Amino acid sequence: MKSALWKTENDRRSFIGGSDARTIMGDDQAKLLLLWHEKRGERPAEDLSGNLIVQLGTVTEDLNRRWFERNTGHTVKDMQRRVAHPVLKWMAATLDGVVEQTGAVFEAKFMLPWTFSEEAAADKHMAQLQHNMWVTNARSSVLSIITGGGKWVEMTILADPLYQHLLLTAEKKFWQCVQSGEPPRLFGVETPRPRLEAVRVVDMSASNSWAEFASVYRRTRPAFQEHEGAKTDLKKLVPEDAKEAIGHGIRAKRSKTGAVSFELMDMEAADAQL
Repeated sequence: MKSALWKTENDRRSFIGGSDARTIMGDDQAKLLLLWHEKRGERPAEDLSGNLIVQLGTVTEDLNRRWFERNTGHTVKDMQRRVAHPVLKWMAATLDGVVEQTGAVFEAKFMLPWTFSEEAAADKHMAQLQHNMWVTNARSSVLSIITGGGKWVEMTILADPLYQHLLLTAEKKFWQCVQSGEPPRLFGVETPRPRLEAVRVVDMSASNSWAEFASVYRRTRPAFQEHEGAKTDLKKLVPEDAKEAIGHGIRAKRSKTGAVSFELMDMEAADAQL
């Protein structure tokens, strides 16, 4: 058992995986240094056997996958498969699975209900998902989440080339530190907001802000339409050889490209010019 554990730790030291990506792209310098020492073989891997949330994620992973398959009609294959990047030998991913029908990377997670939101979940796991998609050349990933409140959430997250570029840069720098012995520093660049595929219909009836702005929108919509119609009709009245047209408190200007724009004028100033 001890020999198998030593072999597993040695294997993990030889590459950067998806779970490492979150630390490398994070904001915890102490945690980054611990990972660096681990990859250099200067300390054992963190013992997560006493972390209840991690253990809940482990024991619910099979249920999570089966629940996803039951609710989507899709099949997950390649569970716990280790995949190495074809070129960058220090990059690899241990997958929770791959969705057979779409090729999407499958990731099963357990999250606490009182801290859960879809945006926070996507942000928390974005580095791992983008890392795994980069390694496997996948265009999308599925985040399947069971919460402690008995709720299941499925999220589709697309590959983000900009995020992956920043991720690859940060991981390269970290791996160079592992090889050279120079302590790493936080990457220090704010990553782009995660791109979520729009799949939900949301009822905003309970939002007071939505109600306020919706009222303004409905009230001003007819005036806006009348305003846009008047602009169209005014443009038709401007002579083709006119650089400017002035009258009744409005100035129309023609640009060098021929576009006509309007501005309001003080009525007295307009009368004086005429």
